[in-house]
Amino acid sequence: MLKAKKSIKQLLWGGFGGSILTLIIGFAWGGWVTGGAAKEKVETAVLTRLTGICIVQFNQDPEKVKKFKELNELDYRKREEYIKKQGWATMPGDTEPDNEVARMCSEQIRLTSE
Repeated sequence: MLKAKKSIKQLLWGGFGGSILTLIIGFAWGGWVTGGAAKEKVETAVLTRLTGICIVQFNQDPEKVKKFKELNELDYRKREEYIKKQGWATMPGDTEPDNEVARMCSEQIRLTSE
């Protein structure tokens, strides 16, 4: 009986230790992520792609040079509104501009045009 209790105790500790080791290996080297981290990565990827569309829409604007100068003359807080007003942050099929796309688009336009 004492041997059986000892075996069960060892089995439980072994299972617990194995579970902990599996979690450490999975998260450290196995590429596992939490749901929150996965959601953040997806949101960042989508925002990056949509910002690319905003940049293309800016580059296709026939008055791009004039509007770029106007954009640079604005206070940084007003640039997002300017981009939304131009329609560059409104994605094809949407009726309203996206605030986050406008923010990132403003940063990217300035970086790519400097």
